[in-house]
Amino acid sequence: MKSVEDTLLERRSIRRYERDKISDDDIRLIHDAIRNTPTSYNGQQYSVIDITDQELKEKLYEVVGAKQIKTCNHFLLFCADYNKITRLAEVKGVDMPQFTNTLDGVVVGVVDATLAMMSALVAAESMGLGTCCIGYARTASPEGVARLLELPKGVFAVCGLAIGIPREMPDKKPKQPLSLLIHPNHYRQDDMTQELKDYDATVTRYNASRAGEKSDNDWCDHIISYYREAMHYDMLHALARRGFDITS
Repeated sequence: MKSVEDTLLERRSIRRYERDKISDDDIRLIHDAIRNTPTSYNGQQYSVIDITDQELKEKLYEVVGAKQIKTCNHFLLFCADYNKITRLAEVKGVDMPQFTNTLDGVVVGVVDATLAMMSALVAAESMGLGTCCIGYARTASPEGVARLLELPKGVFAVCGLAIGIPREMPDKKPKQPLSLLIHPNHYRQDDMTQELKDYDATVTRYNASRAGEKSDNDWCDHIISYYREAMHYDMLHALARRGFDITS
């Protein structure tokens, strides 16, 4: 078992995996870590689909397009979930407010599911397993994913996590310096421009020199290109079809 320091500070995304199966004991620990995730109000507004069936993983890969889904040993899909409490409220005759039609309702479900994903990631990494978070599981085809995994109304995919025995150990990506991330007591009021430009240049150098596939990508332009692409995602309507109509 890795130390907390190594688990958190040496983590990197793994996209190539061995074919070996993860042990039942390791999976049980990951599941228990997910179960013990802190959630808003202890409402546990999330569920996780643990996908090991190879045929299903390959179908999901066809929908999402991330190769790690079909090559990992376990693919976990973390979902915001108000279906369970809605069912119990109906049985008990408790009036269920339209919390899912509020922005806070969506945020609560997203935060709970994301915290659960981080619990799983840390548990897996601590045992020497490789992981890769896959956001396209949320955006590529919300309805396609929901149909394939039979998600009921009141449930939507937030993020996926590929887990497996690593076949690679890529260079660790450079992160923003603490001076840009941690703001003591209040948000920084001084000029951060030079530090941001320095970080942008650091990312450019990393992409040009890293092991494996290289590119001339910087940080700023590359991320903004993703934002431009994401402008075409119809997430509000996708959420409404899942029972989260925050436009109403």
